[in-house]
Amino acid sequence: MGIASAQFRKIYLVLSKSNLEFKISMITQAKMGLVNTSSELLQSSNDLEPESPELKLLEQRRARLDLIEKKLDMQLELYQSKLQMVETEMQSVDKIMQSNIKRTFTYGVS
Repeated sequence: MGIASAQFRKIYLVLSKSNLEFKISMITQAKMGLVNTSSELLQSSNDLEPESPELKLLEQRRARLDLIEKKLDMQLELYQSKLQMVETEMQSVDKIMQSNIKRTFTYGVS
């Protein structure tokens, strides 16, 4: 890989890293919203009778929120893994660039 192509690859990787970090922050923010909503449901269910239809409806909603949270956790893990891959590749590209620069600009000086 030449210096120019390594530089273009690095730019692409930086953009990918930024995109993944943004997605991770959006998922984290959505999870915080789910936790708040779930705790509000729990607090409001404390005032209801154990056999009331309202309590059963709240429990169903809470179960759906838990399912959504699990899906978000899976998506978060996927993006975090991709982020690690991008960071590793960025390090590799940096090493290649340094090697190319050293090889290209080192003259027959011993």
